[in-house]
Amino acid sequence: MYDITSSIVTYNTKIDELQKAIESFLNTDLNVQLYISDNSPTDDLKEFINKFNDKRINYTFNDRNGGYGWGHNQIIKKVMGKSNYHLILNPDIYFKNGVLEELFSYMEKNRDTGNIMPMVKYPNGEIQYLCKRIPSPKDLFLRKFCPIKWIIERNNLKYEMRETGYNQIMNVPILSGCFMFIRTEVFENVGLFDERYFMYMEDFDLSRRIHEKYKTIFYPKVEITHAHAKESFKNKKMAKIHLKAAIKYFNKWGWLFDKKRRTTA
Repeated sequence: MYDITSSIVTYNTKIDELQKAIESFLNTDLNVQLYISDNSPTDDLKEFINKFNDKRINYTFNDRNGGYGWGHNQIIKKVMGKSNYHLILNPDIYFKNGVLEELFSYMEKNRDTGNIMPMVKYPNGEIQYLCKRIPSPKDLFLRKFCPIKWIIERNNLKYEMRETGYNQIMNVPILSGCFMFIRTEVFENVGLFDERYFMYMEDFDLSRRIHEKYKTIFYPKVEITHAHAKESFKNKKMAKIHLKAAIKYFNKWGWLFDKKRRTTA
């Protein structure tokens, strides 16, 4: 039984970023296993992975791009029953030694916690506000289309829970998919990623399903660095994918009427 397994889904990923993510995860004395789930058109990444010559890394070429959640699901199915915890990890994440140990220790002591996320910062040290209340259509519309900055910021104050100061341990309905440290048995109780989402919103969907049965904890005592964020704000193609995902999300959970949204407001 592994202490922690992890999956990184790649698609034409930058090698230098991926290397930092791999080295960060493997920099531990815990019993870990890392799975690279490659959605790229070719298996060129395999040669790079082989250079590590580390039995703790397993490379899988998927031979198609089934999406972010689909790529992770290919690995989660393999590790269920074989690890205590599974880490959903973005390839543009890196962190110092001790982060995994701290999160592992917290989860061991708090058996009612299903998912935990540390403090996430940009490379320049600024906080990424990745704790969220359950979104309404208004929350996502304002962030994407509103041209008035102060209106967006006023809405984000509540939606992104900024009023909390991000300086305390909190049970949060929606945690980012860039780093999801999940108790592996949780997948047996709430299911895997919903593969109807190709990219975006699949983390919201999974996070709220976990939150319904377990605590989903923001833990600011340790931090990680996330090199990229909000790609859909910069790229029109990604913006369209994000919009389609949002429509699927609200079709599933409700546009005007979402009981859970009202109870967590």
